[in-house]
Amino acid sequence: MQHMADHYRTVVVGAGPAGVMAAAEAARTGDVLLVDASELPRDKSCGGMLNRYAQEFLAPFGAVPDDIVLEPSHVNFRYVDWDRCIDRATELRFLNIDRAGFDAWLLSCLPDHVHVAAATRLTALAQDADTVTATFENGGVREVRCDALVGADGARSRVRRELGITATSTYVTLQDFVTLRGGLPPYFDCIYLRGVGDSFAYAYVVPKGDTAIIGSVFYPKTKHPHTIHEEVCAVLRAALPQLGETVKREAAAALSVRSPGDVVCGSGRVLLAGEAGGFMSPTSGEGISYAMNTGMLAGRAVAETGGTGALAAYSASAARVGRNITRKLKWLPFMESRAGKYLAGFVPAPVVSKVTLGL
Repeated sequence: MQHMADHYRTVVVGAGPAGVMAAAEAARTGDVLLVDASELPRDKSCGGMLNRYAQEFLAPFGAVPDDIVLEPSHVNFRYVDWDRCIDRATELRFLNIDRAGFDAWLLSCLPDHVHVAAATRLTALAQDADTVTATFENGGVREVRCDALVGADGARSRVRRELGITATSTYVTLQDFVTLRGGLPPYFDCIYLRGVGDSFAYAYVVPKGDTAIIGSVFYPKTKHPHTIHEEVCAVLRAALPQLGETVKREAAAALSVRSPGDVVCGSGRVLLAGEAGGFMSPTSGEGISYAMNTGMLAGRAVAETGGTGALAAYSASAARVGRNITRKLKWLPFMESRAGKYLAGFVPAPVVSKVTLGL
């Protein structure tokens, strides 16, 4: 069992971007325990792209190291209607990173009085008016008390379940890292394929140095996603001979926000940040900037108020993020409809660019 103190000012569950930002902010006024169920640095299944908002939140940590930026260093979002041979490049631009290296770098930026415990799983959570008690397992069982706890443990958050808050549904995402037999243009291609079936949301292709990602996103409760993903890969390889053999396949759950009620800031002395709280773009699926923003706000609320009053302060500061998600949810049914995807092919590129900058 990794050494842990009996009490911390703040405990943060989840060592991704939301958890690191929460820990960094909370550490300004007290000691912090940051735990993650995975070994660290973790290998998160992710497209690995930072939009301009995420890059702005990184300012306190300094510039992103060159050794975790992949070629091409920047990619622009491009909507592709595959069957109609239509594409619409946009001005939405991302820094192209190695996600595992990015998470490791974030952890290295934390101050010394943030104690990090890897492979440590939350098994129970209780709170009263004064204290939160978290039970962890890592080669043994240990109870840790804190003034406030931040759940930043992703789409299938254990913290959220322990609070008794209804879980959000999740997409299934599969992505293959494939060798490259030639160059790809500097785009994050979001590809609409009609023939795959209604359970299939979209595919994506992103160049990553000497490899590329072929990804598939499936709506909740899709059956046999691996079989469908193989079909998608075959279609893309037939048209893009640059895409070589698979060297690694990843699977993950991604948040599917369908209602403003899916967004919850927490309960009592427990705050929820990132996907654990339902904070993610429902239209584009982008989550890193939401994670960093809400993690920062949650940690700041704890630092400035302690456990008492932290939830009220966090709810007030995160309200604009909730309004942003609610606004995007109004677009979602049309964007996911066959009519919406069809009409997107007729929209002039400058208009597509303007719309996607807000997604």
